[in-house]
Amino acid sequence: MKKNICIIGGSGFLGSHVSDQFSKFKNYNVTIFDKQKSKFLQKGQKMTVGDIMNFKQLKKTLVNKDYVFNFSGISQLDLALYQPYKTAKFNILGLINILEACNLNKVKHFIQASSIYSLSNDGGFYSCSKRAAEDYIKEFKKKYNLNYTILRYGSLYGPRADKNNGIYKIINYAIKNKKLVYEGSKSTRRNYISVEDASILSMKILNKKFQNKTLILKGRDSIKVLDLLNKLSKILKIEKKKIYFNENKHQLGHYIKRPDPYKIDEGQELYYEKKINFTQSIEKLVLSMKNAK
Repeated sequence: MKKNICIIGGSGFLGSHVSDQFSKFKNYNVTIFDKQKSKFLQKGQKMTVGDIMNFKQLKKTLVNKDYVFNFSGISQLDLALYQPYKTAKFNILGLINILEACNLNKVKHFIQASSIYSLSNDGGFYSCSKRAAEDYIKEFKKKYNLNYTILRYGSLYGPRADKNNGIYKIINYAIKNKKLVYEGSKSTRRNYISVEDASILSMKILNKKFQNKTLILKGRDSIKVLDLLNKLSKILKIEKKKIYFNENKHQLGHYIKRPDPYKIDEGQELYYEKKINFTQSIEKLVLSMKNAK
């Protein structure tokens, strides 16, 4: 029996690749839900143009869906840094709409595209929104028994990436200007993962053993950005002397070698100087409440 899958945000970079992976197999019916029609729509895929803030539309779209992937919301860290309201609106409130619609339609398994920034002090409002989203998903499991899998993606690259993608920006600038520029430290490292590998892994997690788990999808090797630029200089035939780092331009919100771990502030206890007798204060409260009747 065919399984019905809805991929919210399926017109985008990663979402479109995941959609295509499922369409390779005859036992899946793929529906894409996004604000604009996918430029990569494949034969057999259904397209619903809609907005995650429109709950009525979401609810209707998710009828009889077995699995729902969420790639929607603001995925650009640099954009989220300066737009806290918009980031919260789409990454948190939009997510809640999706979770509510999944619950009402008794979706079997919900899959969230999160980020390695979700448990980091780096990333600004983007990190905050991803962390809050994960908390809401887990709470929906407790309250409504909505099965989930959270996928924390690392640094993606590959076909269909937009102008905000890290590697795309470097290559695009190099092709146009015949030089390689990185706005950041020479010490920067990333565990790059190709979008093809990420989409294959995203499909494999539908196995029940991955239900209600949080998984990290990133490249096995930590690669220096300097080594990446050296590789690109050979591929693009650009002299190494035309590799530039803007060390003075701090990439606000971005990590250098690894995300700074998020640490919960335990808080400092503060007591009133005069110790209050708890028994006496309760007796006083009871008496005042009796006299008020």
